[in-house]
Amino acid sequence: VVSLTEAVAMIENGDTIASGGCHYSRTPMAAVWEMIRQKKKDLTYCRSITSTEGDLLLVAGAVKHVVTSWFSPGVTWGVSAVMRHYMEKKLAVFEEWSHMTLGLRFRAGGMGIPFIPARSMMGSDLIPRLPGLKEMDCHYTGEKLVLVPALNPDLAILHTQRCDPYGNVQSDGLPFMDQDIAMAANKVIVTTERIISNEQVRRQPDQTKIPFFCVDAVVEVPYGCMPHELYGEYEPDFASMDAYVKLMMSKGPDGVREYLDK
Repeated sequence: VVSLTEAVAMIENGDTIASGGCHYSRTPMAAVWEMIRQKKKDLTYCRSITSTEGDLLLVAGAVKHVVTSWFSPGVTWGVSAVMRHYMEKKLAVFEEWSHMTLGLRFRAGGMGIPFIPARSMMGSDLIPRLPGLKEMDCHYTGEKLVLVPALNPDLAILHTQRCDPYGNVQSDGLPFMDQDIAMAANKVIVTTERIISNEQVRRQPDQTKIPFFCVDAVVEVPYGCMPHELYGEYEPDFASMDAYVKLMMSKGPDGVREYLDK
């Protein structure tokens, strides 16, 4: 159990960071704010679907490379103007995978294998855009498959409803890719709404989604996803997010800088 400052200090400039959750659900926002406060640089940020936290990390100068399957504040708000600005002006790299293949990359990383064969993305124009992606003829059926490479982040940041001091994570709601990310990453920070006792964990061992041996730091951060949501705890703060998106979409990076300064 450490402070948020101590946990985020584990991140080195230039690291590949994976974030748990999906879109504006279970985003480890408290850790994102701390990464910005500590002025992290040159990070590669990996997430299944990137939401407003991606804007903040790009404009703050923390991230130079985003690996994701979609980058948007939310369905109703459209594609991020900040993402467009940074990618069209080649200020950062936007590496797009299908949602399925990004999950398979974490799964392969967690299994300790170099790749997983898949059909996902075959026939799409994503394959030639991803350097080094290979196809193979299956040794058993002869059919063509894509070799999806493993993704092993230097560090993962996950948020959950509850966790004991040893790092046994018990979470509710959709699992997203968190379990595979925890197994794939070299180090794992878990921020949690509350720290519970190991006795409570032992009463419901089947609820432990990520075991202690995957976790390097536990940080108690109530409302650690706000203004995003956490299943069973709180809804998104849509008024706050709507105000942010209007600022971001109208002024682009300058609007995000205003938001960050405030």
